[in-house]
Amino acid sequence: MSEADANKDLLEALNSVNEVKIGDVVKGEVLALDDNKQVIVGLEGTGVEGVVPFKELSTKPGEDIEESIKIGDVFDLVVISKIGSDKEGGSYLLSQRRLEARKVWDEIEKKFEAGETITAPVTQVVKGGLVVDAGVRGFIPASMIEDHFVEDLNQYKGQTLELKIVEIEPSENRLILSHKEIVKAQREAKKAETMAKLTAGDVVEGKVARLTSFGAFVDLGGVDGLVHVSEIAFERVDKPSDVLKVGQTVKVKVLAVDPEKERISLSIKQTLPQPWDQVAEKVAEGDVIEGTVKRLTSFGAFVEVFPGVEGLVHISQISHKHIATPNEVLTSGEKIKVKVLSVRPEEHRLGLSIKALEEKPAAGVSENKKRRPAAKPTISNAPEESTGFTLGDLVGDELKKNDK
Repeated sequence: MSEADANKDLLEALNSVNEVKIGDVVKGEVLALDDNKQVIVGLEGTGVEGVVPFKELSTKPGEDIEESIKIGDVFDLVVISKIGSDKEGGSYLLSQRRLEARKVWDEIEKKFEAGETITAPVTQVVKGGLVVDAGVRGFIPASMIEDHFVEDLNQYKGQTLELKIVEIEPSENRLILSHKEIVKAQREAKKAETMAKLTAGDVVEGKVARLTSFGAFVDLGGVDGLVHVSEIAFERVDKPSDVLKVGQTVKVKVLAVDPEKERISLSIKQTLPQPWDQVAEKVAEGDVIEGTVKRLTSFGAFVEVFPGVEGLVHISQISHKHIATPNEVLTSGEKIKVKVLSVRPEEHRLGLSIKALEEKPAAGVSENKKRRPAAKPTISNAPEESTGFTLGDLVGDELKKNDK
């Protein structure tokens, strides 16, 4: 090598010190660990040293740095700042933690641009949302946790959530994430799957999600179906909340599925035993049972004797007395005792009687029987001497009147 070439190599080696700039990624070899809680490193290819504070090392919480880092270890570092001005003896402040954070930011940015999601554990619950560790600090606003209001956020601490990247700004260490978007996407996918496999006639299980005045919404796994109040039970249900509770598991029959409107009609009562199937086992002709008057018509009263089973008390079987309409003596909702006259379960018919349980009135004129009209006057058959007129006189006078 000529003297000129040697001088050129030396000059390039000296100038290389100036090439270390803020933000550069360099390799540092561990030279020592000093008492100021920092690692002294030599920067490869520069001939200068740098320091890495313990807090700038990528160590796990509780890890003993003096045992995990050994003399001679080499790792990548990012230059944070210059310490001192002496060209030959100067040193730099370096960080391993920030370099790894930069790599994480780069990865997150790539996923953000590709529309991919990330997973991260919840490390802290703060006012207004959740803090997660995504390699860097991420924040989930409370409004972006679920697709519904969440009162207690502490339940999420320690959970690992799948998250959509909403906003990213590495220069400001700003990373806004959303779990709500994931929940909505999962719900829609599950809804479509459930809708596709449900058909009318299926009997499935679900959980009561909501109760309204007109029925109950049952969660079938990502999609809700409606049980109209008339399909909850065979007996009359005034309010769904009287017989059902939110969270209750119920068996339902699918009545209809409308994929376009995303509507599912369900029935609970059609999964229950038919009331009329057991009537013959519960009652026989001649039995006396109690029931509730449900409906009054011009020809009689319908009385519910078992849930979903109504029998007819014909108007002629209501009372021994004459009545024009059943509501003269009965009211809807009234509890009464009746005698069973006939049982025909296959026809859903039950003949009942009220008057069969009442004592028959004694023979005679009924109090409410209409009084007969008085008989028309007739010509007396009394002897002529008792009236003072003869039959000829009476007839003659009538004939004279007609001649006039």
